[in-house]
Amino acid sequence: MKIAEDIKAVLDFYRALGFERLPVRIVKSKGSGVGSKKRPQDLNRRSYSSASDKEAALRGLRDEIGDCQRCKLSKGRTNVVFGEGNHNAALMFIGEAPGREEDIQARPFVGDAGKLLTRLIEKMGLRRDDVYIGNIVKCRPPLNRDPEDDETGMCIQFIRRQVEIIAPRVIVCLGRIAAQTLIGTKTPITRLRGRFYEYNGIPMMATFHPAYLLRNPKEKWTVWEDARKVIERLDRG
Repeated sequence: MKIAEDIKAVLDFYRALGFERLPVRIVKSKGSGVGSKKRPQDLNRRSYSSASDKEAALRGLRDEIGDCQRCKLSKGRTNVVFGEGNHNAALMFIGEAPGREEDIQARPFVGDAGKLLTRLIEKMGLRRDDVYIGNIVKCRPPLNRDPEDDETGMCIQFIRRQVEIIAPRVIVCLGRIAAQTLIGTKTPITRLRGRFYEYNGIPMMATFHPAYLLRNPKEKWTVWEDARKVIERLDRG
């Protein structure tokens, strides 16, 4: 069923871009067939071989989301917060949901927690423009409550497709909701953080959310330890 759902999502995506049919050519090669070790992100990178391809695909996905009314979060939001950053980013950050400032500006991580994230990115030797930043859900939950299961279930398809298009080398999940949703677990973030997991063949690090650090500043060093592991993984090439 998962394969059928993925195929339908891809076909819906290209239909939204205006394609009426897709020419498909099947090529048999060594490593194809049963037992192949080929990873999903390798296929994604070939599908979107240039920054312009990725930019067009992300623009098409944003158009598909439109003025989203798919779940109850649409009733109280001001803006859909799609995500932003480098379409060719090697590093992608995924949080849980927009907050008040994000909802107003239609940009992810621009409030106090966002400023802290930006400082972390710069301490890692990067600029904010070098990475891509998104959220599990695209609309602000009322009073910044945690997204509910039906909301993440409806919206998760979009961050999955953003990951597929960008094909980062490493993902960092910021906070419990992001990590638990992508890993598919209820394990507390205190036990998840500091370790690499695999999401569709991509190494994924779980760490604390910047908003948590605002309330618990002593944990900044813990997050920096996690960030150093990410830097080391990126440096391996």
